[in-house]
Amino acid sequence: MGILSILLLTPLVGIVFLALTPSNKSTQIRFLANFFAAVAFLLSCYLVAIYNIGDGGLQFEEQYLLNPKLGTAFALGVDGLSLPMVVLATLLTSIALLASFNISNSVKGYHISILLLQFGMLGVFLSQDWALFYIFWELTLAPLFLLIGRWGGVKRHAASLNFVLYTMGGSIFMLISLFAISQYMPPHSGTLMSAMSEAAQLMPREEQVWVLLGFLIGFGVKMPIFPLHGWLPLAHVEAPSPVSILLSGILLKMGAYGMLRAVVMLPEATLMLQTLLVSLALIGIIYGGVLAWRQTDLKAMVAYSSVSHMGVIMLGIATLNQTGIFAAVLQMTAHGLVAGAMFLLVGLLYERTHTRNILDYSSLVKVMPRFALFMTVTLFAAMGLPGTIGFVAELHAFIGGYQQWGNLMMLMGVGVLIGAAYAMRTIGMLFTGPVKPQMREIEDLRVYELIAATVLVGAIMLFGLWPAPLIELSAETVTQMSNIISQRIQ
Repeated sequence: MGILSILLLTPLVGIVFLALTPSNKSTQIRFLANFFAAVAFLLSCYLVAIYNIGDGGLQFEEQYLLNPKLGTAFALGVDGLSLPMVVLATLLTSIALLASFNISNSVKGYHISILLLQFGMLGVFLSQDWALFYIFWELTLAPLFLLIGRWGGVKRHAASLNFVLYTMGGSIFMLISLFAISQYMPPHSGTLMSAMSEAAQLMPREEQVWVLLGFLIGFGVKMPIFPLHGWLPLAHVEAPSPVSILLSGILLKMGAYGMLRAVVMLPEATLMLQTLLVSLALIGIIYGGVLAWRQTDLKAMVAYSSVSHMGVIMLGIATLNQTGIFAAVLQMTAHGLVAGAMFLLVGLLYERTHTRNILDYSSLVKVMPRFALFMTVTLFAAMGLPGTIGFVAELHAFIGGYQQWGNLMMLMGVGVLIGAAYAMRTIGMLFTGPVKPQMREIEDLRVYELIAATVLVGAIMLFGLWPAPLIELSAETVTQMSNIISQRIQ
């Protein structure tokens, strides 16, 4: 058994241990869940340590034939695109579990659902077979439906149902596109991503466009991009804060990851739809920023800001040049860290005050100085301030977009200014003014909360000031993807 199989099976082993643990042993359940999440994170870090950054192809490949007639295989592998997402998934799962100590009802079911969700997320990023990818993609729906519907807010049932219907509806279009490509595969040749990428080139150009549109809807719902984002605000507001960390920090990246794979598979169709893609990206950047600026609910603000930041990823993908694709990969990591930190801090604040209305706060810097420091740095990263990872990603997106469209990138600049406006507004309303009477006795961050916040904010600052390790991790894979696109659209 290879290291990727061990990593993938780690949360499943944790689920078995949790299932055998009595439901009334809450402390033991929390320890086991955190232990197996930590083991998965350490394994992903080990993968980074032994990963050959000079090789942009798949590494640590494992392949076991599942169905000889259909040609489906249990095929795993990582490259410079998937490895950062694997590390991010394991890191944010550990952070989410650290932030889950306030969950007091059905503790066992909650932690089993979190580990099952981690299993599905890892499967998506490790799969090198489209059939296996689709199975893991759908597998993430069940635990998320339970986590939102069972432990969410007042409108949790509507939010969980809304999320599942949107995502399943999008998945149908993705499945149709995969079936369409499979018609050009030799008999019993399987559904490996590499083989289907070659088969896609045999399709007529018009069919490629329709297939890419199917992928755009399927992956666009999950990202989400404008106008397929309708499920996102309600799901984020109603989901428990630890679940929001995973939802925004990593589950949205599953859509971006799939879209990148689809674009490399169908570059000619992407070129034909390039105007549509950049239009959706720029509209999403500005529209998400404006809606975030108008919110008084802190979680709704972060949710709409995600629409804006995912627009930056779509913009990078639409450029079809190396700098733009690099921007998309960097923004996936940047937004995962920034959104994860914001939902962590907003959730911790809500636990203490039981309100998310920004108008209820003022001068928290006097009461919660540690919280104020971490929240301010995170908001600076969200607006793309130099010295944070958000700046590195957005700068690459702007350069890649300017190379392709020139002065059209002024619209992205408008979106960045709007992002700065709502970030500064939030900082001003949270941390300035007189201390309100009901906010005088709020407890600052506890030790385990401080650890979780330090890890995320530390990564935001570290990769902002020293982005070389993150860039080098993906450089060869992005170069390889860019060369494939360039060769096929010439």
